[in-house]
Amino acid sequence: MSRGGTAAGRAAAGTGALVLAAALTACSGGDVGRRAEPPSAPGGRDGAGTSATPGLPYHPFDGGAESPRGPVLAVKIANTERALPQSGVRDADIVYVGQVEGGETRLMAVYSSKLPERVGPVRSARISDLSILAQYGRPAFAFSGVQSKMKKDIRQAPSYDVSQENGGSAYFRAGPKPIPYNLYADPRDLLELAPEATGPRDIGFRFGPAPAGGEPTASFTAKWPSATMGFTWSAEEKRWLASFGGRPDVAAEGGRLGGATVVVQYAKTTRSKFHDSLGHYTPLIRTTGTGRALVLRDGKGYDARWSRPSEGQGTTFTTADGKPMTFAPGQVWVVLVSEGSPVIP
Repeated sequence: MSRGGTAAGRAAAGTGALVLAAALTACSGGDVGRRAEPPSAPGGRDGAGTSATPGLPYHPFDGGAESPRGPVLAVKIANTERALPQSGVRDADIVYVGQVEGGETRLMAVYSSKLPERVGPVRSARISDLSILAQYGRPAFAFSGVQSKMKKDIRQAPSYDVSQENGGSAYFRAGPKPIPYNLYADPRDLLELAPEATGPRDIGFRFGPAPAGGEPTASFTAKWPSATMGFTWSAEEKRWLASFGGRPDVAAEGGRLGGATVVVQYAKTTRSKFHDSLGHYTPLIRTTGTGRALVLRDGKGYDARWSRPSEGQGTTFTTADGKPMTFAPGQVWVVLVSEGSPVIP
């Protein structure tokens, strides 16, 4: 990892995000696929609770005091050069970046406070996604599919399967790119398939004024075996502007992607029991337990620790002296990198 230094379809996406309440009002009716089956574990795994967020005066995902608290939707999105630019990422509350086969990366965008007009390119899910999502209660989970051996895990996960297999006309192909880089989905239609998807709950994030300390940081580059993403502080926009492979990461709707807070979470990356058709094993990213993190906000980097006792519990972040590590209100990126050197398990 390098830290410091300076950094240098239905066609284009629509007019930006709509608040969730308005979006859901507008999506009544329509030809959609069958309703998602409820999760087989009613209480969630490892004690996953309800969607209530007592004691938090702000949205638990983005820190917004007035942010609408709609149902939670998570979408898997391609994150390779051929997939860019992506649609809908800029309107997510939280964006996870995680390693997949071959040392490449894929995104999982989490929505609650607002919805884009479309999202994609939608790609397939991975086993580590289910562990991450368990802390969200019972969200709707959108993806293009999974290998047959993983379908049992999908059925048992405490989430609503609104994948392409179940999604009907919520999914569509658009634009000049070939399969699999032309699959998109309408988030409103996806949520219609999961009317009982839970709302946002406390997942451990805390928002507020920056803690004392921190090291002035102009940029940071996250590295995986076959991919890099950079984040450069913009004092003008008061957020970290994303790059992919050394080039500006531009949204399909226009403007740079990036977040008010970037969490670089170092996690043990091992080999799962799954692999692709070429024999490349799927990484298993361990997001339970404890580890170190780097939190970027307000042009500074803060050394931090993360802790998540079980899959049903949220992930908390603390400063070096054990106090809560507060995030800046706005979009949060959680960048999952291997503890130690980049590795293909």
